Amino acid sequence: MPELPEVEWVRRQLEPLVVSRRVVAGWGHDSPKFAQAPAAVGAEITGVARRGKYLLIGLDDARELIVHLGMTGRLRPRPEPSETDRYVRAWWRLDDGMILELRDVRRFGRVAVVEAGDHRSLPTLAALGPEPWDPSLDGDGFWRRLRSSRSRIKSQLLSQRPIAGVGNIYADEGLWRAEVHPALRSLTRRQASRLLEGVRDALEVGLANGGTTLRDYRTPDGNQGRNQSALRAYGRAGAPCERCGTLLQSRVYDARTATFCPTCQHR
Repeated sequence: MPELPEVEWVRRQLEPLVVSRRVVAGWGHDSPKFAQAPAAVGAEITGVARRGKYLLIGLDDARELIVHLGMTGRLRPRPEPSETDRYVRAWWRLDDGMILELRDVRRFGRVAVVEAGDHRSLPTLAALGPEPWDPSLDGDGFWRRLRSSRSRIKSQLLSQRPIAGVGNIYADEGLWRAEVHPALRSLTRRQASRLLEGVRDALEVGLANGGTTLRDYRTPDGNQGRNQSALRAYGRAGAPCERCGTLLQSRVYDARTATFCPTCQHR
């Protein structure tokens, strides 16, 4: 699933292509997840923002076109709709002739058009925690957020409530950097502070490398990310820990796989 670095790269490339362009036509698959796509027709695009893993495309009529890429979603510019591609779930034609297409093989993505800032119809978006680099978020505040739940730490990160934009990849990477075991249910203030810095570091590396491409992720220009070669924990079970040499292990906690070093990240 595209996480914060991947969605941010999509945002950066998408913005100069669509800002100040008017949506002149649109189509959405009849699934409720995509059927709202044509509601953006007639509006001019004023900006492209990101909140966690969501793209928020501002419209000049005080609304937002919200796109979540799910696990396999990809936004790509094209000269014409891909009429033979059965995985295209929505498209928008802009006034310069460009088609912006949402391709989503597994249909876990989502499109919505809402009043700007009114995210009640998207509960996960409405309940997002702070952005990782929110200046108001410090180690103590992060610790307090984690204390509000007794769920395992990795599950808390994936919930998006203590911090926004972190999924499986960057949770494993942040926990490895912080030397925190993914199954712990509570952290000390010091551990929470280390984890916040570890998550931030992991996300910054992902951003610097253009995101992580394991299978589906591509930027709008069609390029893959490079961060898969920089992963220290995620997907490396059985390989030696780059810090201590112990073989990394993977375990399933709360139905999600976690990869960690049993020596560095002891319980």
